[in-house]
Amino acid sequence: MTAPLDPRLARLIRQDVQSMHAYAVQDASGLLKMDAMENPYRLPEALQAQLGARLGAVELNRYPGSRLEDLRQALARHAQMPEGFGLMLGNGSDELISLLAMACDRPGATILAPVPGFVMYAMSAQLQGLDFVGVPLTADFELDEAAMLAAIEEHQPAIVFLAYPNNPTANLWDDAVIERIVAAAPGLVVMDEAYQPFASRSYIDRVARHGHVLLMRTLSKFGLAGVRLGYMMAPAALIAEIDKVRPPYNISVLNAECALFALEHAEVFDAQAADLRTQRDALLPALRALGLQVWRSDANMVLVRVPGGEGAAQAVFDGMKARGVLVKNVSRMHPLLANCLRLTVGSADDNAQMLRALQQSL
Repeated sequence: MTAPLDPRLARLIRQDVQSMHAYAVQDASGLLKMDAMENPYRLPEALQAQLGARLGAVELNRYPGSRLEDLRQALARHAQMPEGFGLMLGNGSDELISLLAMACDRPGATILAPVPGFVMYAMSAQLQGLDFVGVPLTADFELDEAAMLAAIEEHQPAIVFLAYPNNPTANLWDDAVIERIVAAAPGLVVMDEAYQPFASRSYIDRVARHGHVLLMRTLSKFGLAGVRLGYMMAPAALIAEIDKVRPPYNISVLNAECALFALEHAEVFDAQAADLRTQRDALLPALRALGLQVWRSDANMVLVRVPGGEGAAQAVFDGMKARGVLVKNVSRMHPLLANCLRLTVGSADDNAQMLRALQQSL
C-alpha cells in the first residue's frame, strides 16, 4: 500500500485532483485479456521483420521532423479527408480530448456528452477546471433527444462529444437525432470514431457540411493500441487554432514510423477487422443463448447484462477471472449499467474460452 502523501506536499496538489481516482488499468498477468477492446492479432512474422528493420534505421538522435507530415498526409488519404480540412496528431485520442478542453478553456465554459460514455470526456473537463454536463441516455442506450437539446439550450456548451459508436454501450445512434444535436450546438461538436473499423457507417461523408464539427479517430482499434496515435480532422482554420496548444514533438519518431508502416499494409489490418466483425456476429447469439441481455454492437465489444440482484455482475466478473479470463465490470460506472459487463470481441479461440468462462460463472 502506498504511504500517505506528506502534508507539506499535499497542500501543493489541487484538492479535486487528490479526490480523483486515476484511470484504472487492470492487471492482466496470466489472463486472457478481454477487457480493453484490443486487436488480438499480431503482425505476421514477415511484416514483423520488415518493421524491425524500418525502426532500426530511424534517427533516434533527432527530434521528429518532416516524417510527421508524411504521416498526416497518409492518414488524410486513408480517412478520405475532405478538401479544405486539416489533420492534427495526438498521443492517442486521450491527448486530443485534453487539448480540446485546454483550447476551449474560457470562463464559464462547459463540456457536454451523453452518459454513460467514454470517461475521458468528463476527466479532461475536470482536470482543465471546466464544468461537465452528462446527459443520461435512454434505458436502451439511445440518445435522449429532448434531454440533449434542453441541456444544450441551458448550458451552451463549448464542446459536445458524441462517440460514434459509443463506449461502453457499443451502439451507433440515430443519425437524424445526431444532426439535430449538431444543428443546435453553439460550440464545437466532436464525433469520436474510435471504433470506426468495426462500424457499419461513418460520419466522414457528412463532416464537411458543418464548420464546427471535428472528427476524431485512433489507430488503437485499427490494430496499433501500443503505438498510441490518434488524429483529428476539421476545417483547416479550426485545426490550426487547436494545434497551438499541442506540445511540440508529441508524436515520437518510432510511433510515426509504426503508423506509416501499418498504413502501407492497411489490407492486413482491414482483413483482421473483417474477421473480428464476423466473430462479433457469431458471439452475439451465443451470448443471448446463455440467458443474458445483449445489446447490438457496431464495435469490437459487446455489452451484456447478467441476471440477478445487486452484485451479480461482480460475482460473474470474479468467476471469469478465476477461470483465466479478464473482462470489464462496468456495473458501477452509471446506474443505467447496473449488472453490466463489457466484453471484447476476440479471435474465435478467444471468444470460445470467454464463453466457457462466462457460462461456468453464471
